[in-house]
Amino acid sequence: MFPIPEDNGIIKSNGSAKIEYISGLLALVPYNIIYSEDNMHIIIVGCGKVGRTLAERLSEENTDLTLIDTDEEKINSAIGEMDVMGIVGNGSSINTLEEAGIDSADILIAVTASDEVNLLCCLIAQKTGRCHTIARVRNPVYSKEIPFIKERLGISMIINPEYAAAQEISRLLRFPSAITIDTFAKGRIELLKFRVKPEFGLDGLSIIQMTDKLHCDILVCVVERNDSVFIPGGSFILRDNDLLSIIASPKMASQFFRKIGLKTNQVKNTMIVGGGKTAYYLASQLLAMNISVKIIEENKERCEQLSELLPKATIIQGDGTDRRLLTEEALAHAESFVTLTDLDEENIFLGLFVKTHTNAKVIAKVNRLSYDEIIDSLDIGSVIYPKYITSDSILQYVRAMKNSIGSNVETLYHILDNRAEALEFAIHDSPVVGIPLSELPLKKNLLLCCINRRGKIWIPRGHDTIEIGDTVVVVTTEKGLNDIRDILK
Repeated sequence: MFPIPEDNGIIKSNGSAKIEYISGLLALVPYNIIYSEDNMHIIIVGCGKVGRTLAERLSEENTDLTLIDTDEEKINSAIGEMDVMGIVGNGSSINTLEEAGIDSADILIAVTASDEVNLLCCLIAQKTGRCHTIARVRNPVYSKEIPFIKERLGISMIINPEYAAAQEISRLLRFPSAITIDTFAKGRIELLKFRVKPEFGLDGLSIIQMTDKLHCDILVCVVERNDSVFIPGGSFILRDNDLLSIIASPKMASQFFRKIGLKTNQVKNTMIVGGGKTAYYLASQLLAMNISVKIIEENKERCEQLSELLPKATIIQGDGTDRRLLTEEALAHAESFVTLTDLDEENIFLGLFVKTHTNAKVIAKVNRLSYDEIIDSLDIGSVIYPKYITSDSILQYVRAMKNSIGSNVETLYHILDNRAEALEFAIHDSPVVGIPLSELPLKKNLLLCCINRRGKIWIPRGHDTIEIGDTVVVVTTEKGLNDIRDILK
């Protein structure tokens, strides 16, 4: 049985609640739920890893959240730790959705383990309410049918975590020197993170001295040093082992990395351990980029499937953690190594092993998020968190819905272990338009990184202005920016 929350903000009601059955399952249903008029009402169906991550992030976004799941224990845990309402029931049931307040909901997000259930939830939500709908769809069978599904079912957004993770990995293999790469302005702008090493000759230089020395039009947005995060000015002194996040066009980023001695060309081959959905999507993308792909998978039946789906890839049945097998399959000659097993521990330890024995670009997939700060401190290479990628995509959509007429959030990334955000705003009309940046009262710990005006990209200076039709990239440790006006004090 559910505990009745006591004045902790989890359930906004007049204090009366009851336990009742919905579709044969117990549910906590408060009477007279009162939602804030200023908050969006969002229903999340599915309280697994993705649903839980979304709830944690959306609960910080001035939203009223209702979680639906058939697992009573998951719902109990969620309402005990977050400011949410929980219902135990079937999210594709009309009765359950009505109890969750579908009539007043702004968005329904379906992220259960079943693609079909997610699509059905969205379809029923649209028939019974007037909300936007977002579905997680993971099956490769549907991947080529996404436009048709969205159009015919009227679903606002379809997200595939495995496909999105594969896209991020392929970006990193195109530019192996970076630890992470986030893109803006449809790929015209990149935010790249890398570690400063002694051989770069940057230790002791200020940012102004570095840019003058290298003659590259890049902007250092963030510096991570030990446990501290800085949004630096031009006089900031760089040190070896700093983690630098820079923003630049792909051309300028390549020029910068070449000048400090880092590899900029995409890898020629990759070895993937684990043959799941992410491996399939990744291999498809890499083969299209003329990158040789070798996949090691333990399950014989899955190997046969991959051989049919990916005739140009080399599929090997075996244990990807077996050192002898890795040696036999020429690990020493691999330019990149991607660990995509279902076990985070295997992915991490394999990454560490390969990193210490080869010069390959290493990328590890991690699903559990509890120890991300520890994992990020390890010298693995690049770590991919599919749950973060998914939640950022959905948060971007939510922020865009909350915007005023003045601007829209086009792109959003949580960066630096969720300690900062990088956002791209499309400017329509706003009080910031036409005023020199030097005259705008900007918030602290906020940097206007670049302006995209009809495809022309540049790093803005004090005399530059923001104009209608621009897109503007902002990096800030201030959370929750919904509109370009939010950059002002």
